[in-house]
Amino acid sequence: MISSTGQVVCVTGASGYIASWIVKFLLQRGNTVKATVRDPNDPKKVGHLLRLDGARERLHLFKANLLEEGSFNSVVQGCHGVFHTASPFYYDVEDPQAELLDPAVKGTLNVLKSCANSPSLKRVVLTSSIAAVAYNGKSRTPDVVVDETWFSDPHFNLEANMWYVLSKTLAEDAAWKFARENNIDMVTINPAMVIGPLLQPVLNTSAAAVLNFVNGAQTFPNATFGWINVKDVANAHIQAYESASASGRYCLVERVVHHSEIVKILRELYPTLQLPEKCADDKPYVPTYQVSKDKAKSLGIEFVPLEMSLRETVESLKEKKFTNF
Repeated sequence: MISSTGQVVCVTGASGYIASWIVKFLLQRGNTVKATVRDPNDPKKVGHLLRLDGARERLHLFKANLLEEGSFNSVVQGCHGVFHTASPFYYDVEDPQAELLDPAVKGTLNVLKSCANSPSLKRVVLTSSIAAVAYNGKSRTPDVVVDETWFSDPHFNLEANMWYVLSKTLAEDAAWKFARENNIDMVTINPAMVIGPLLQPVLNTSAAAVLNFVNGAQTFPNATFGWINVKDVANAHIQAYESASASGRYCLVERVVHHSEIVKILRELYPTLQLPEKCADDKPYVPTYQVSKDKAKSLGIEFVPLEMSLRETVESLKEKKFTNF
């Protein structure tokens, strides 16, 4: 067991959806958190963090920019653990290199370079994605089980213009190479679509997918994704940091379902809502597949059921006044 309560740790991109929950759980466990954000003076970015229990005593905000070399040096010094979550997640991009690839790859290496120069550091936990695991052109059908030995293929993603998937694939590849060369003890967490309650006041990409359904979208995309609760993802990061035996990658997927199934569950949860009735195209539904839970369960993750995660997401979106009902 890496003793972790009461340690000084760093969380990059701390105002983000997953990172906010990581900060919350770390503070609950008595850690001192050095949190990096692009603008520590923007209340929309940091207000929700400053209101967390323990924040007044043990949360310190720092300005850092992923693309600025050395930007993380002083923050990482003296830290026992670093959680690197900062990486952009959008689908609509005009300049993939500037908007996704550089921040993901160069940003990750910048953080790891700072880590390599910090003698106090015991472990880095990197927020990767199932995007870096499952997209390699191999067929994914209901009998196929994706696990941590799978790696996405950059050439396949590039040819398919899957820029977000490519950014996460290249960033994780570069991170493992750098960690091996510099003897950094690193673990990666590879979640699928993350939903559940929002701590931050701004809408994030994965919650927006659910919001789109409940706010009256006419159709649902012909797409199949894995889904996971944000609290399970944050908890996995902390278990991966605290457990001395944690190593390698951890896929986090409670269930893989087609968007039609998401709509069906939402209809059962909220019978009065106007939900989309038909698929966006007439092609056969993209098949589902399985993702192994064995490794994640070894971290003690118990998995919030998808139905509960969807309810929590909708209730949170309602509470934050994103919904129009």
